[in-house]
Amino acid sequence: MKRWLLVSAAAVALSSGAAQADYTLHVLHINDFHSRIEPINAYDSTCDAETEAKGECFGGVARLASKIRELRDELKAEGQNVIVLDAGDQYQGSLFYTTYKGKDTVEFMNAIGFDAMAVGNHEFDDGPAGLEILAEGTKFPVISGNLDLSQSPELKDKVDDMLTLEIGGEKIGIVSALAMDTPETASPGDKVIFMDDMDSLKADVQELTDQGVNKIIALTHTGFKRDQEFAAEVAGIDAVIGGHSHTLLGQVEGAEGPYPTMVKGADGAEVPVATAYAYGKYLGHLVLTWDDNGKLIKAEGQPVLLDNSVVPDEKLAARVKEMAAPIEQLKQKHVAEIKAPIDGSRESCRVRECEMGNVVADAMLARVKDQGITIAIQNGGGLRASIPAGAVTMGDVLSVLPFQNTLSTFQLKGSDVVAALENGASQIEEAAGRFAQVSGLKYTLDPSAPVGSRISNVLVREGSDWVPINPEAVYGVVSQNYMRAGGDGYKVFADNAMNAYDFGPDLADVLAEYLARQGPDFAPRLDGRITVK
Repeated sequence: MKRWLLVSAAAVALSSGAAQADYTLHVLHINDFHSRIEPINAYDSTCDAETEAKGECFGGVARLASKIRELRDELKAEGQNVIVLDAGDQYQGSLFYTTYKGKDTVEFMNAIGFDAMAVGNHEFDDGPAGLEILAEGTKFPVISGNLDLSQSPELKDKVDDMLTLEIGGEKIGIVSALAMDTPETASPGDKVIFMDDMDSLKADVQELTDQGVNKIIALTHTGFKRDQEFAAEVAGIDAVIGGHSHTLLGQVEGAEGPYPTMVKGADGAEVPVATAYAYGKYLGHLVLTWDDNGKLIKAEGQPVLLDNSVVPDEKLAARVKEMAAPIEQLKQKHVAEIKAPIDGSRESCRVRECEMGNVVADAMLARVKDQGITIAIQNGGGLRASIPAGAVTMGDVLSVLPFQNTLSTFQLKGSDVVAALENGASQIEEAAGRFAQVSGLKYTLDPSAPVGSRISNVLVREGSDWVPINPEAVYGVVSQNYMRAGGDGYKVFADNAMNAYDFGPDLADVLAEYLARQGPDFAPRLDGRITVK
């Protein structure tokens, strides 16, 4: 596999007297952009014109481009060193991805001028061919260190495991890793072989170290928890820039920790871990300083909020508007009115009963209740946005359910239903997408219990009563084709489902029609169907 050695056009040479000086590198970074090409609102879904006029929108590729250019130009003018990184998941999440399937991503990332990108799990949503569009189209390396692509006709020799950037007279090594459960959360296929992420990082860091590179950044798409483990266990990593968990860090409301979060490394040194939420709402800005011996001596910075104070790049804004025109009619289609907002945030839907989970699961069940189906199970990770009160457009609905999943109906023994709920609870500590939102079902979850024994008191509806589930009885279940095929760890659906039919209507259409039927006084509610101890 080839190695990248790039001399950045943004590099600023050190002065002749700087041989014994410290070296500072500014790292501008994003992660989990999820096709938010247009600006987003407070609910992380596409902003409408009225909200934009009020100055209440965030992000968007034109605003992101403007802030990156501004910071990069200012820092270069000051003689500073800058790189721009993406920690994965550019794909999936809006009608831009549904329509352009990555060609828009390539165009906009090249226009911004990224230096490197890590592969995210959603880059595989349309199989290896989807990632191929990105890997072939970008003018910068797309990397992932724990993938063996030698058997993949689409990706062989197109995605590398590491790279070296030469910036300001110094070599910056970048290693990478992708979440090991990607075969369960996306569609890489059987020709993409996953190797252990920790072992791969250690080997790649060692290779760079043997080449004399003493400044190494891990650009990962594995989640904040795993990033901290990398920082603690992989000797030679100086910093970790991550994605996947959509973690907010910094001195802002709702942050899960400081930016950067410092972790004691394998050699006793403190290793900074940084990530920048998601959807292009923030631009991470990490400042790293090494001494002349290549020892990291300082790490500081904060995420930059891309709010109305950032003026969008005019050229890219015009291009976004041009590309949005063919899909605007569908987005603006009015489908319903609702009285109160529906919370679909990942902070809610991946760890407990949430409003959007109830609404979507109820919609699924309502659609097929005349087929003898009594239970609905929807993964929390499949819910990608909230919906504000008032008029609901098809664009709003597609922001929530962008994956083009179809309803799947099947029969399942009660014991397998419980096993499915256990899978949903198995990674609650990581707020994983497999968390089970349900309808026609109640259950209790104890996150402190061992994996595999976290679920209790599972009840199903019989008439107007709730009764304990019968492990031997067969129940009619509705989910969607991604989960039915074993996605998000729901192997029990793939292996044990009986009389499965995976080709029902698109889940987004099901939700739109359900909301339309509820009328303008509809408001979501939590009714205790999931109890978390």
